[in-house]
Amino acid sequence: MIYLETSRLRLRDWEESDLEPFGRLNADEEVMRYFPKTLSTEETNAFYHTIVSEFNECCFGLYAVEVKENKQFIGFIGFHRATFEADFTPCIEIGWRLKREAWGKGYATEGASACLQYGFNELGFSDVYSFTAEVNQPSKNVMIKIGMRFVKMFNHPKVEKESPLYPHVLYHINRK
Repeated sequence: MIYLETSRLRLRDWEESDLEPFGRLNADEEVMRYFPKTLSTEETNAFYHTIVSEFNECCFGLYAVEVKENKQFIGFIGFHRATFEADFTPCIEIGWRLKREAWGKGYATEGASACLQYGFNELGFSDVYSFTAEVNQPSKNVMIKIGMRFVKMFNHPKVEKESPLYPHVLYHINRK
């Protein structure tokens, strides 16, 4: 099923054929530089099943993204229920992960903007959050471009304290 279309992208259900390029995406050290580690094939498969389960439970999730022009899978953009221990959770998080070849083309901003409209207008969300490692300037730029506002810094409880990825930023947008 296609959930959203923009001028250049389709945000759709996941297909078995996405697993192999999804594995490459999660194993790419440059793509995963703002995460604690790359993911193995087994970890990617588990993540895929988590995504599918969330769709089944919530009717929303991290949508597979393809470029309309060539139908090429480039990653995901969408929503996730963040439930780790923090003063702003549980919450609806918007996030994205795209392969390197898709960077610098505005796809994350285009897809995330469409997701926000869908989330507010079709899914009935009142608030959406996003967070990333403080050093992740590219994702912070997308958050700003889609109209999110900086809320605060926090230390991510699932990241080791010694890691440069431990300090995080929290952004927020509401339906208004």
